[in-house]
Amino acid sequence: QVQLVESGGGSVQAGGSLRLSCATSGFTYNTHCMAWFRQAPGKEREGVARISPNGMTDYARFVKGRFTFSRDTAKNTLYLEMNKLKPEDTAIYYCAANGGIGHVGNGPSFSGCVFDYWGQGTQVTVSS
Repeated sequence: QVQLVESGGGSVQAGGSLRLSCATSGFTYNTHCMAWFRQAPGKEREGVARISPNGMTDYARFVKGRFTFSRDTAKNTLYLEMNKLKPEDTAIYYCAANGGIGHVGNGPSFSGCVFDYWGQGTQVTVSS
């Protein structure tokens, strides 16, 4: 059974930091793209960061230099370290996975991968 469960969201002042976690099951990191997306009120869901099966990371321009995406294979857990947070980072953050090598997905795409599996999301609120 595949599952993604986010945690670590909360409220923080501008300039602060948060670390999001995503506990996964049913995915092998060296065969799946994994990603973080976010959705702010009234806006479309957008890609934030992606790790490819070979471990390469890619970031949206609006978080590059502030966010770090990492994975712990032994713990089956993904992390998103968020620093220098801004009010415009306020959103629900979702962990996502694609269907694996060779799978043709039909969900949202980001940085060359199509994501069909999603967590329930965790709220991040940044106040000015």
